[in-house]
Amino acid sequence: MTIICPYCLSELSERAAACPQCGGRFEGRNPVGTLPVGTVLGGRYTVGEIEQVDGEGILYRGAENHGRFRVTIKEYLPLTLAAERGTDATLRPKLGSEVLFKTTRMDFADLYRSIQRITPANGLEAVLDVFEENNTVYAVMENPGGVPLGRWLETHPGRLSPEQVCAMLQPVFDGVAAMHQVGLVHRGICPENIRVLENGRARLTGYATVGLRTAGSGLHEQLYEGYSAPEQYSTAEFEGRYTDEYSLAAVVYRMVCGQSPVPAAQRLVSDSNPRAHTLEPSVPEYLSEVLWLGLKLKPVERIQTVPQLFKALTSQEYTEELTRSLPRPAPRQPTLPDEEQKQHMLSLRNLLAAILVLLAILILLMLWGMVSQGLHTATPPAASSSVSAPESTVLEEPVTLAPNFVGMDYDAQVRNNHNYVGDYLFYVTLEYSDTVEKGKIIRQEPEAGDVIEKGSTVSLVVSKGPQLVQMPDVIGFTQEGAVSELESRGLTPSCFMVVNDGSYAAGCVVSCSVDAGTSVEVGSVITVYIAADPSVEITAEPPAASDSDSESSASSGETPADDTQ
Repeated sequence: MTIICPYCLSELSERAAACPQCGGRFEGRNPVGTLPVGTVLGGRYTVGEIEQVDGEGILYRGAENHGRFRVTIKEYLPLTLAAERGTDATLRPKLGSEVLFKTTRMDFADLYRSIQRITPANGLEAVLDVFEENNTVYAVMENPGGVPLGRWLETHPGRLSPEQVCAMLQPVFDGVAAMHQVGLVHRGICPENIRVLENGRARLTGYATVGLRTAGSGLHEQLYEGYSAPEQYSTAEFEGRYTDEYSLAAVVYRMVCGQSPVPAAQRLVSDSNPRAHTLEPSVPEYLSEVLWLGLKLKPVERIQTVPQLFKALTSQEYTEELTRSLPRPAPRQPTLPDEEQKQHMLSLRNLLAAILVLLAILILLMLWGMVSQGLHTATPPAASSSVSAPESTVLEEPVTLAPNFVGMDYDAQVRNNHNYVGDYLFYVTLEYSDTVEKGKIIRQEPEAGDVIEKGSTVSLVVSKGPQLVQMPDVIGFTQEGAVSELESRGLTPSCFMVVNDGSYAAGCVVSCSVDAGTSVEVGSVITVYIAADPSVEITAEPPAASDSDSESSASSGETPADDTQ
């Protein structure tokens, strides 16, 4: 089997710890649980260092051994569904996640095989190979070179003209249109996944399944603030070609304005995204209109396809025609800063209330005059007191009290509740909480029962759930080092000595109650088992461990003993 160095592409006579040509070291370069540098896959690809990790898998640098050229290798390894990898490199699902692991693995393979059939298409990173190994799937892609668009923009200050933007992004538009023709949606178009090549043209990378790019799907989602469309923030919303259209419009907005749009999740609460021409006066009015239509929150009001968007960006006449064909939204109010707009609304309400009160007083005076005249002729004077009583009641203004939002689910019960959305403006902040379920409202201002005018702003603090940290790999650490590492992450270590027959270094960690890489709540107690000195005889047993502790100890062959803390 031919093996080449993933660093310098020189051929190696056999599997080695380092390359004799460039001196590149293989061992210990990738974390435990991932593929070591130098691993050969499919009999022809050598794994290099990790380039990127997301909720769906790991992207490695690599090399093709036969042709000796660089590639990138994407391994399907979902963090929320996969258990720890064995020494044989075989990937296993977590207990209870077998079905979802298998179905998402099939989605991963189908996606990359579909892209392989349409690449090399202009503007898309080519998929060269897709194969199964180690109970998972690998997708091998070309190494396109170039730099990410975000970095390119940082090194090229100044605004870009619409002509420059369209020339650079035309291959990407063509590539996304090719994906749409075979029923694929990218869902991750952003400056991070667009690379600018030496010739100034752009190419799209960063393929992923729908689960990775949709909040609440079961995978650890990967969304891009300012570029992910509103429908990607809920599994209840349908995604389509217009989802990629939104992201492309956001990329163009960033390139011509110098800043990304307001994140869609924030816009859904209060849409304050300015028009492109407002931010950058040099942007033509027609182009600003195109981007405003392309970034509509409601898909039905948005430009629907990528070819439509590109044609509108390059033709003012087509923009006018397209604007007439799109559904008409409600009349847009003049753009005002948030505080100014609130004051403006309050002033109008106060003026209207004053007019109504004045009319009520005039009507009452007229009625009083008519009643008084009748009383003088037909009613004894004593009766006048019975008529005047209702006057104060009529003049009282209705009082509105703030509803009690605390404990309600913000997404399910407040954000989409037309009764609340029509009456109040909500300002939402997120906060970790160990006691309040994720998505539930922790507190509000003004408080429930306080007098409030309709249209006023209500500040809500929504729970993000318990703060989670990743369990570090402290196996082999000294007791002091392990305690320091765990405490630095907000975890509480509880150390126990275990019998040591000489197989372990005395005073070092041999196992923990929680596996490395597992997400745990801040403040959780982590049981750490320390190897005793082989000469020390341990007879007492530590307090009863949890099921996970017992399993961890049993798998390592240790016997719990005295508590050293």
